[in-house]
Amino acid sequence: MNNDVCFFRFPFLLVDRVIEYNPGVSAVAIKNVTINDNFFPGHFPERPIMPGVLMVEAMAQVGRLVMLQPEVGGSRENFFFSGIDKVRFRKPVIVGDTLVMRMTLIKLQKQFGIAKMEGKAYVG
Repeated sequence: MNNDVCFFRFPFLLVDRVIEYNPGVSAVAIKNVTINDNFFPGHFPERPIMPGVLMVEAMAQVGRLVMLQPEVGGSRENFFFSGIDKVRFRKPVIVGDTLVMRMTLIKLQKQFGIAKMEGKAYVG
């Protein structure tokens, strides 16, 4: 990611590359899961899997990309993750996987600065 549009920094940046970007519409990005990721020593050392909460955070970071453009209603300073519905984890994400995340804007209330998005993350 280009540093001038990157809001997150190591160790909290969970997006490695944006592969599709439609401002105000959708974005697709990837996270290459490696043994060097800082969460693996504690989750679980004998069977390292990416924590679900970090997958959700990575998706939120992709969602923020969708809203970057001020004319869309976005702001470079005020984005907050306020809720999540209907989350399911069907398979562990392990070392060597590439997590692909797609976020799509569903509804925007520009007046209140609230965006509702739909997202999916998958491996393979």
